[in-house]
Amino acid sequence: MREILRTTGLTDLSDRDIPPVFREVVERGWSVTASGGRVLTALRPETPGPYFDRLAEETTSNGRGMTDYDLPAAPHERTPLLVRRCLAYVCACLRKAQEEFGDAEVRAYIFLSFVDIDEDAGAEADADAGDADSGAGRGLLTSNVTFCTPLPDVRPYIPALENVRDAAVAEISVGDCSAWS
Repeated sequence: MREILRTTGLTDLSDRDIPPVFREVVERGWSVTASGGRVLTALRPETPGPYFDRLAEETTSNGRGMTDYDLPAAPHERTPLLVRRCLAYVCACLRKAQEEFGDAEVRAYIFLSFVDIDEDAGAEADADAGDADSGAGRGLLTSNVTFCTPLPDVRPYIPALENVRDAAVAEISVGDCSAWS
């Protein structure tokens, strides 16, 4: 993930980078559940499910795949656009959380991974990509974003984050966002 963030143009992130449906999520802000979970109001389920703990409630309610159907398949075009979308959304949500809760405790997690795609589309994307480090031959890059508040009495959302090998994962705080806006 460090390499992806390093090689993606991340200056001047703005609401224009966020797809409209996710902009609506940002605009609706945050709320607190009966158990004290911090959840994005627009993503809050109408009927709360049974959750093992507050961490599970927050990550389940707040987690979504980032809109990517409109992005090109070629990795060298797709990756920077997808990363910008994720980071712009994450930073907007984290700033709203800081305003709402008066602290910087909420964390965002961005997951980037490859999914298998149709062989014909994959071959076309591979031909467009041109180099081995661009993701060619591994499928289509997709992403998921979620938010949670680390709690002293609950295990971390992703223990040993630096050891994750099957996806690129980043933990982002509101303080991290100042580097991209």
